[in-house]
Amino acid sequence: MRVVIVTESFPPEVNGVAHSVLRTAEHLVRRGHQPLVVTPAPAHGAACPPHTFGTGTDAAELPVVRIPSVPLPGYPQVRVALPSRRLTAAIAAHRPDIAHLASPFVLGARGAQVAARLGVPAIAVYQTDLAGYAHAYRAGRGLGEAAAWHRIRTVHRAAARTLAPSTPAVQDLTAHGVPRVQLWPRGVDSVRFHPRHRDEALHRALAPGGEVLVGYVGRLAPEKRVDLLAAASALPGVRVVVIGDGPSAPGLKASMPGAVFLGRRTGEELARCFATLDVFVHTGPLETFCQTIQEAMASGVPVVGPAAGGPLDLVAHHRTGLLVPPRDGAAVARAVAALAADPELRAAYGRAGRADVTARTWESVGDLLLRHYAEVLAEHRGVTVPSPAVAPLVDLPQAGTAAITEELPA
Repeated sequence: MRVVIVTESFPPEVNGVAHSVLRTAEHLVRRGHQPLVVTPAPAHGAACPPHTFGTGTDAAELPVVRIPSVPLPGYPQVRVALPSRRLTAAIAAHRPDIAHLASPFVLGARGAQVAARLGVPAIAVYQTDLAGYAHAYRAGRGLGEAAAWHRIRTVHRAAARTLAPSTPAVQDLTAHGVPRVQLWPRGVDSVRFHPRHRDEALHRALAPGGEVLVGYVGRLAPEKRVDLLAAASALPGVRVVVIGDGPSAPGLKASMPGAVFLGRRTGEELARCFATLDVFVHTGPLETFCQTIQEAMASGVPVVGPAAGGPLDLVAHHRTGLLVPPRDGAAVARAVAALAADPELRAAYGRAGRADVTARTWESVGDLLLRHYAEVLAEHRGVTVPSPAVAPLVDLPQAGTAAITEELPA
């Protein structure tokens, strides 16, 4: 199968969209398919190493076409593709059977138009809560929430199918008039992210007084609400460590002087940092999935997350971690304090979290994606696809919200 993946983000950028697209392309290559990635070019001078999968005679290089881009005003880490004939030329030359639009908004919308002109069916993958971001960035002058939802509906209605990463995202899209929405979650590398990578020497260096190490991993941007960790960072016996970078970094450093800021970490170093944490906290209320929660769980670390969006599918309240009301720094601090005071509870939550995610491999979710491709192609050709003998392995616990607002121990 020939697949064109039109994505708003791709490595060397570090974010959830870029990572999932890379793992998707890797899976397609391993399954014998022929993907092409089309993405905005990174900032001038950024290294773009080739992506090669496999070894020896089986090695295959992933072709990537990079479209000229400009930084998003107010958030230069995000690149927006400029109008370019290279998009149409690349898609036409690849002769795809199907188009995969990853978090489509600007380049993805153009990709949908090109695919429609060429008679190529498209799948749109919803990954970013753009309406929530519009609110977080107070973009009322041009792109308010209503305008963002209008744009989302317009782009996704043009697709044969929309894939959402969590049940709350499916429900949100459906409620806002997006048709043909189905679930497609994300995998996690439970070999890379593993409790055995815990580094006691690193723990002593970050928490020299023996403090409980409480960490956040991700972008430092307004929508992530990392500022909600301020109350937790003031707790006695707790040391907050922040891993990531972004425009909010200077303000966060000023508001949390006792926290340790490590900047961006990747690969084995990131896995070591995850496993060395005693508690992982994610504060962002706008996550359609939240890959870092899965990575923390795979690392055997208990999780505190907001009772909103993707974390509702991932965190089993009072079994793998604690869900708290979104945008509530005091609730975050209470949850952190409860876990900091109980090492046995932390260990139990960490073991349960690890057990929950080990089967959620990128291979299993990649094969589920291929099933979506096959169904869309069959619908396009007017053919019926039989149901699989064995359902794809997608095991996401769905947490109810009723018990989440209960008062946690102070």
